Amino acid sequence: MNQDPDYLIALLWAVVGAAGGWLVRWGSVKLARLEGLEPGNRLWQVYGPSILCAVLFAIYAFVIPPFPILLVRSVFVLVLVQVIFFDFEHRLILDRVMFPSMVLALLVTLSPLVNSRLGLWQQPWWAGIAMGLAAGLLFLLLALAGSALFKAEALGFGDVKLALFMGLLLGWPYTLTAMFYGVFLAGLVSIGVIVWRRSLKGTIAYGPYLAAGAVLMLVQLPWQ
Repeated sequence: MNQDPDYLIALLWAVVGAAGGWLVRWGSVKLARLEGLEPGNRLWQVYGPSILCAVLFAIYAFVIPPFPILLVRSVFVLVLVQVIFFDFEHRLILDRVMFPSMVLALLVTLSPLVNSRLGLWQQPWWAGIAMGLAAGLLFLLLALAGSALFKAEALGFGDVKLALFMGLLLGWPYTLTAMFYGVFLAGLVSIGVIVWRRSLKGTIAYGPYLAAGAVLMLVQLPWQ
């Protein structure tokens, strides 16, 4: 009997997630055209954001009972889903998405200054800022080192901004865990691509896997 309301809330939040995913796709189409890109019309491109957001919102509703925290984290899920699908489709992480998202993450990071019960991960206000700067600097160094060693872009500056955003959002040590998830997923996909193509040539977009790691970590953050 006590589980019925939880299932109902998860179902209702899944509907909200589907609507949010539709807005993500609609916004991505508009943003792509602003960048001079032509949006694709494959099924995964058109319907993928809505389906994924519906599933994630339902899972989040099961795991995170307090509605204010659920709402805030769900907003960031929409951001990360946009990054996943846009980067898969266009190999690009947009400043128009990242910079406002960084500001929002920074506000959440600073929220313990107003009330100690606020924030996403029950840490000091400066932890997210420090982790964001550290993660961004790490990925910047990796991007520069990759370009110098391989004479090609190993990591894009969009990935650097995504890492900074993840640090602001998740703090210590959750950013490292999210990055581990992302690198692990990217490694599995890379192995699959090598086996499928029977070649070591080719590259993958790292942004979607880093964003997926953040989604996995975001639902595990403490809320009490």
